[in-house]
Amino acid sequence: MGSIEKIIVLTGAGVSTASGLPDFRSPGSGLYDTLDDDEISDPMDIFDISFFDLNPHPFYRVAKHLHASNYKPNYCHYFLKLLLEKNLLLRIYTQNIDGLERKAGIPEEKLIEAHGSFANATCRICKKRYTSSDIEGAILQQQVPRCKDDRCQGVIKPDVVFFGENLPYRFFTEQATDFKLCDLLIVMGTSLQVYPFASLANQVSSSVPRILINNEIVGTFGMYNKDVMEVGDIIKGLKKLTQSLSWETHMECLLKKRYNLDS
Repeated sequence: MGSIEKIIVLTGAGVSTASGLPDFRSPGSGLYDTLDDDEISDPMDIFDISFFDLNPHPFYRVAKHLHASNYKPNYCHYFLKLLLEKNLLLRIYTQNIDGLERKAGIPEEKLIEAHGSFANATCRICKKRYTSSDIEGAILQQQVPRCKDDRCQGVIKPDVVFFGENLPYRFFTEQATDFKLCDLLIVMGTSLQVYPFASLANQVSSSVPRILINNEIVGTFGMYNKDVMEVGDIIKGLKKLTQSLSWETHMECLLKKRYNLDS
């Protein structure tokens, strides 16, 4: 990596599809296309906070398929861990709510979950806080979790950012400094269609190299001389990058460690 010291990585649903998670927008296979529910007219309503407060059941029918307990990190997530171990990772900004970065060993301070996650949850009425383990059973059984305070019994909602809610405070405070320090931006597995997350790809100086590893060219990639684009399968693209950096041995150790933990 030469003089590169502070890498920011932007990730989207494409990095988790290899773990078995559905993405949202792929024609025919994305979550929005496959959702069949008579209670909703627009699949995006399941992530609308006003709709959720009226009827949380459709969300909890799909939440099981987005929860990290059903999935394991893949090569993409361990590449992020590799950057961390080489002291090159400044920050990961992810659109994903599955928490697989955490399962791969990325500490919370290195991670900005722009759209929230299932790691914590909050009662919609009394605002009592819960952990993921408190509501995991209900989610996996596709049930609506309720506040344990008998006087309340409000609906508990994971701290996932719905349409109509604000993004996490850290998303704004950290980027103000991060993108001034960044000397390499890697973008992978995202369509860069959802704002304000999509704008992050343009926050770095035009002198900062940007690497896109994705199934399609997105955003403003290709407009700057230092843009590098690897279009196709994301894991194949990352393996190619790992090989070009002579990091295969370190990566194999990480993956072997994962295998030993899983077995």
